[in-house]
Amino acid sequence: MPETEVQFYQEDEGSVPVRDWLAELQQRNRPAFAKCVQAIERLAEFGHELRRPHADMLRDGIYELRVRHKRVNYRILYFFHGQNVAVLAHGLVKEKQVPDVDIQRAIERKRKLENDPDKHTFSGEENDGQD
Repeated sequence: MPETEVQFYQEDEGSVPVRDWLAELQQRNRPAFAKCVQAIERLAEFGHELRRPHADMLRDGIYELRVRHKRVNYRILYFFHGQNVAVLAHGLVKEKQVPDVDIQRAIERKRKLENDPDKHTFSGEENDGQD
């Protein structure tokens, strides 16, 4: 199976939610950040084949990367675009289950990316000069 390309979803105004969430996590909790990066690398390696306990299907094409550090559950919601592209859409800390509002946010981001992939795929350039 070919390696999966992992991309970040980008909002209309240029912000990149999961990238921003990871940057905050890196400042607050470096070990948890490192575990999230490892989970993203695992997603790139295994793609659609990644299963529990590392990943799980939520609903409507939205999956979760599952990371636990100490007693805290970190989740990165993602979806697949095309055959071998996983798009990271939303990051959160959860308690019992992923809140529906977070899943809905990821579904909306999936819809936006499907309608305009160029606009909603982070290119690696900081906000494309839109500051």
